[in-house]
Amino acid sequence: MRKILLGMLFGCKAKSALYHGAGMLAIVLVTSSMVLAQSRTVSGKVTDENDAGLPGVNVLVQGTTVGTVTDIEGNYKISVDGSDATLVFTSVGYESASVEVGNQSTIDVNLLPDLTQLSEVVVTALGVEKEKKSLGYSVSEVEGESLVQAREINLGNALSGRVAGVNVSSSATGPAGSSRVVIRGNSSLGGNNQPLYVIDGVPIDNSQLGSAGMWGGTDSGDGLSSINPDDIAEISVLKGNTAAALYGSRASNGVILITTKKGSARKGIGVEINSNLVFENIINNFDWQQQYGQGNRGAKPTSQEEALAFGNSSWGDRLDGSSVVQFDGVSRPYSYTGDPYDAFYNTGMTLTNTLSLYGGNENANYRFFRI
Repeated sequence: MRKILLGMLFGCKAKSALYHGAGMLAIVLVTSSMVLAQSRTVSGKVTDENDAGLPGVNVLVQGTTVGTVTDIEGNYKISVDGSDATLVFTSVGYESASVEVGNQSTIDVNLLPDLTQLSEVVVTALGVEKEKKSLGYSVSEVEGESLVQAREINLGNALSGRVAGVNVSSSATGPAGSSRVVIRGNSSLGGNNQPLYVIDGVPIDNSQLGSAGMWGGTDSGDGLSSINPDDIAEISVLKGNTAAALYGSRASNGVILITTKKGSARKGIGVEINSNLVFENIINNFDWQQQYGQGNRGAKPTSQEEALAFGNSSWGDRLDGSSVVQFDGVSRPYSYTGDPYDAFYNTGMTLTNTLSLYGGNENANYRFFRI
């Protein structure tokens, strides 16, 4: 009887020890799996629409405060808990992206520009960026990309038809000539009615460099004609005195703010090449009369003085082919000699090539261009 009780007692102790050992083993396995789940690292690269590394992108584990920022080349590393974590990528001016980690250890993300977000911010006086809805005056923007489509050599002519209330009068002196820009009509009868031009916060002199008169001359353009449209990121037109108050009396006719392109942090040197070829020809829509010649009050010129005085008017006699003295004192047939435009004007050709180099790092950005 004593042997049976001892055997039963020994059997119970052995069974209890077996259960206890199995329990300890299960706890050790669960703890090990949790430690392995907590020590996971995910890395990758964030690029923009041009597949260039995008620096300064915020990478956050959704629902936590764990996050990091991409380096100058767009690379990142972050620790996550478990396989059900989600990474959220955000950057100013770009659409946010969310990616489930799962079993991945490398996650590369491509962010696209957020055009809606960018259009809400405009450049105002002194180059300050503000939300468009917070302004109390009218501001119109022209994106630089639209200036290189059906482009003009002169920047002033490129504004024609793109901004409401802006009237542009292009000169007939060629692609390098000056242009006249007026915002909301003339404000004075004899003064300068053109707006103030400000490039990256610095006002420029837009005085006309030479002009062509009755007896010749050269229009060498103005300050606006020296600006390369390929190097412009955005143009903001400030209308009214309230918008231009910070620039003083020079801005009484409005302000046109020009923001040029800037270099961006990237790997290597970016190269941008633009080429533009324009052909121009005169458009003659006049229906010239071919019955009456030069003169006055229905009479032909009878002297060189009369030919000079009435050489630009066709109020003379009916053309009959008779010999009549001309402005140079030589007599010629009094008859129609044809349309002089085809013989005087040739087809114009303008070729413009632009080379730009841009880049940068965490310390500085740069952009150079050559026309």
